[in-house]
Amino acid sequence: MLMERVFLNYSVEKLRQLHSRIETCLDKLDYDQIWARGSGNANAVGNLVLHLCGNLRQWIGFGVARMPDIRVRDREFAARGGIEATELKERLRAIVEETTAIIAGLTAERLVETTRVQKYELTVLEAIYHVVEHFSQHTGQIIFATKALTGEDMGFYSHLAQPKHSEQTP
Repeated sequence: MLMERVFLNYSVEKLRQLHSRIETCLDKLDYDQIWARGSGNANAVGNLVLHLCGNLRQWIGFGVARMPDIRVRDREFAARGGIEATELKERLRAIVEETTAIIAGLTAERLVETTRVQKYELTVLEAIYHVVEHFSQHTGQIIFATKALTGEDMGFYSHLAQPKHSEQTP
């Protein structure tokens, strides 16, 4: 497989995996927990989901697929509720599906094209790398907040637990 296809496939799969983890978190939180803020400078899980939707749409929809730039970034952080978990999940699911379809359909030639997003001039490859990295950071924040709010282990790495051996070393 060519290197660009490895990069594109991995980017798609990573976004899907992280999206699934966010949905798991949203399923564990009630409305008040989704919109809880630790302080005036902290973002609620709901704000982070809205922010990820805006970021994906702007960086990949606009920056890569050349769709209109409709993002109003300040609204993502200004929200203080009013959106249920089911709607947040649907918005995120739709934009992740749109984003991964765009990424999966790219050619090697497109990866080296330049684009401009938020005053940054970069290649399409760099825009994808930014989006996956950014999505990962905020997914980590959402997981951390969910653990703090529920006291639960998310179980994302339970498959790594080693079974206990009953045998003794001779």
